[in-house]
Amino acid sequence: MNQNLISRIDAGGSKKILACDGGGILGLISVEILARLERELRSALGQPKLVLADYFDFVCGTSTGAIIAACISAGMPMERIRSFYVDSGEQMFDKASLLHRLQYSYNDEPLAAKLREELDQALAHVARPGEPNATLGDAGLRTLLMMVMRNATTDSPWPVSNNPRGKYNQLARKDCNLRLPLWQLVRASTAAPTFFPPEVVTFARGTPDEYQFIFVDGGVTTYNNPAFLAFQMATAAPYKICWPTGSDRLLIVSVGTGNAAKARPDLEASDLWLLDNARNLPGALMNAALAGWDMACRTLGECRFGAPIDREFGDMVIPAGGASNASASKQFAYVRYDPDVSQSGLAALGLAEIKAENVQVLDSVKYIPDIQRVGRTYAEHCVRIEHLRGFA
Repeated sequence: MNQNLISRIDAGGSKKILACDGGGILGLISVEILARLERELRSALGQPKLVLADYFDFVCGTSTGAIIAACISAGMPMERIRSFYVDSGEQMFDKASLLHRLQYSYNDEPLAAKLREELDQALAHVARPGEPNATLGDAGLRTLLMMVMRNATTDSPWPVSNNPRGKYNQLARKDCNLRLPLWQLVRASTAAPTFFPPEVVTFARGTPDEYQFIFVDGGVTTYNNPAFLAFQMATAAPYKICWPTGSDRLLIVSVGTGNAAKARPDLEASDLWLLDNARNLPGALMNAALAGWDMACRTLGECRFGAPIDREFGDMVIPAGGASNASASKQFAYVRYDPDVSQSGLAALGLAEIKAENVQVLDSVKYIPDIQRVGRTYAEHCVRIEHLRGFA
């Protein structure tokens, strides 16, 4: 059992949560935003070697956000996580053979191999019999960690965490989640349908009760933005973490991978037929859920930064010392970083020369430099240490 993690969970004082959205290679936008945040914290706290695991107590993510979250929890600096994406992006999106392309577009093994290598190295894991790779319960994980995936076998979202008090993390269980390979859980969270094959995870391995579940990308649940789900885990009694709430005691920083409404101004009713709905409805539902959880966080949280969500709701940002934006009591302080990657949004950042369609697709590995520029430029414009007032 990770005693350092138990001590961190139980320590008094304020608590800080980082939530990372899904989005494939567009996770580089999040990486650049977080790299800027890491630099700001190093400067403000006078700690030139600080990593985000030193600051955040709980890191969570969905899909590519699960990769970022696991790497942060393992103690990696953002520079190293950036290299993971930039140096391996094209390798991770390795085209599947023609035989398999009716099922999925890319092979999973290059990504799986890279995850095994990077996470084992970061955690200084030494292979042992029965545990050739670092597990979810590895003592080297420095923060509470949650990854969101979808269990296709049971048709349910699965927020899997290393919470030592979680019901399914008790070592007496034959199927204790803490024994599962960390890389495999991250891979399961990133198994985007039609892009990558699903991930088959074996539970209670080596016992008479061994069984398997099939997992796909957590982005096809309603939790592509996992910020509110993290709040639930940190405060709801069944999870036995029970952190105190209040805008001076709990901070949630939520980081997206870029957003852009797929408006269709010339749409006709007759255009909405079977194939069109099959192509567009999943994305529409995911985007609606993402915005919905953001709205919930801005209503129950004291929003310090975030772009307007729509023309009626606005941004709900409360300036320092300002009046509340809702009748509900504030449960946490909240910051939402997520650039507008429409053509007009890019122009507003001074990036009109970048084509919006090149920075909106999760397998857009040909345009990694453009994706980085969007993240860096947005971070320079928007990431400020004062958004963390009272927590830095």
